[in-house]
Amino acid sequence: MRRFSGDRLLVATHNAGKLEEITALLAPYGVAVVGAKQMNLPEPAETETTFVGNARIKAHAASRATGLPALADDSGIEVDCLGGAPGVYTADWAETPTGRDFVMAMEKTWAACEAKAAPLPRKARFCATLVLAWPDGHDEVFEGRVEGQLVWPMRGAQGHGYDPMFQPEGHDRTFAEMSAAEKNKMSHRANAFASFVQIFEA
Repeated sequence: MRRFSGDRLLVATHNAGKLEEITALLAPYGVAVVGAKQMNLPEPAETETTFVGNARIKAHAASRATGLPALADDSGIEVDCLGGAPGVYTADWAETPTGRDFVMAMEKTWAACEAKAAPLPRKARFCATLVLAWPDGHDEVFEGRVEGQLVWPMRGAQGHGYDPMFQPEGHDRTFAEMSAAEKNKMSHRANAFASFVQIFEA
């Protein structure tokens, strides 16, 4: 594994919530974080059908454009009774002409489960893949997941994305009912980061 030895890392996301979460997770390592939006980078087309494929597209595009090491995340929720959907298309399910609407996406997801008369509990998992790319084309891949179930109606006002309908295994609250600190101890992204931080020590 290649060691990260710089003091500045570009996070290849335009999602403010995701940038905030990643910045908090990196805080203990003394790395200055800059987001793709701050660097006026365009969002590349995510044309792959896997989390790792799309994360690689974003990380390498950002690194090539800036000459900085770039960290990209591709993540989503997989629902068992929907055959793993929305999966890599999680953000697409939230797209509207005026931006992403995750309340609409959650309503759509629950309706799809209802249409199948899927039995409870409706098992699901959040998946996250992190790719760190360097300007020379090298990359390292880190993956994490957290198992749980969908709940309805939505609960909680914290977090972002599908957090209000996802209750992690072994807990009676959704991610959106937890503080950022609580969620960051167990989330799919936190699990991927637990592997990722080895690059500061490798």
